[in-house]
Amino acid sequence: MSAAVRLAIVIPALDEQATIRNVAARALRQSDWVIVVNDGSSDDTVQVLDGLPVTLISNPRTLGKAASLWRGMAIALAEDVDAVVTLDGDGQHEPEDIPRLLAAWRERPEAIVIGARQWQRHAVPKMRYYANRFANFWVAWAAGYAIPDSQSGFRLYPAHVLKRLRVAHDVGARFCFESEVLIEAGRIGVHSVPVPIAALYPQQARPSHFRPIADIALIVRMVAWKLVSRGFHLPGLVRSLRGR
Repeated sequence: MSAAVRLAIVIPALDEQATIRNVAARALRQSDWVIVVNDGSSDDTVQVLDGLPVTLISNPRTLGKAASLWRGMAIALAEDVDAVVTLDGDGQHEPEDIPRLLAAWRERPEAIVIGARQWQRHAVPKMRYYANRFANFWVAWAAGYAIPDSQSGFRLYPAHVLKRLRVAHDVGARFCFESEVLIEAGRIGVHSVPVPIAALYPQQARPSHFRPIADIALIVRMVAWKLVSRGFHLPGLVRSLRGR
């Protein structure tokens, strides 16, 4: 990583005692500023981070992934970072892939970079696989271009892009936040670029907080409203299906 890049890594954490220390320690090898946002964990998520030089922020109660991500991002942006990397605390993302996201960003400094999971269908829970495919279709339509993995939380956001976006990040936003970011960015001409990563499901990790049916329904409802407000944005549908 270039010393000229001011990079903050934000990790939302809810009941991640089994994996968060390992993820945070590895992230610290990629940037000296790692922000862990404890989202009202009821286990030892906070305690297992003792001794690591991370910035630890604790929500007063469980507020959800959207609020946790935004809180960490806001702290980073206040310090004039160049970019913010987000990754999950459950071990599904490898911090060692961050240099690859940075390399893609250097080539496209105006773009959001997404660690796009290379789905091996036999290794991915069936419901998760189809839920993500379904979400990809709707989010890509609303954003106006093809997005191979709209639900990946492993991303690099240029700071100048985050500062321009107005996206819901309250308790109700939950997992809609990351989809809405792509849609609102697409509306101002900012696209995402994918960097292939493995789809990992560590055995020691706690069960996912993502609810394939309920959370996809919330995402589709949000996307539907975005489409209605733009007269269904048919050119965006065409571009997304053409892979542009």
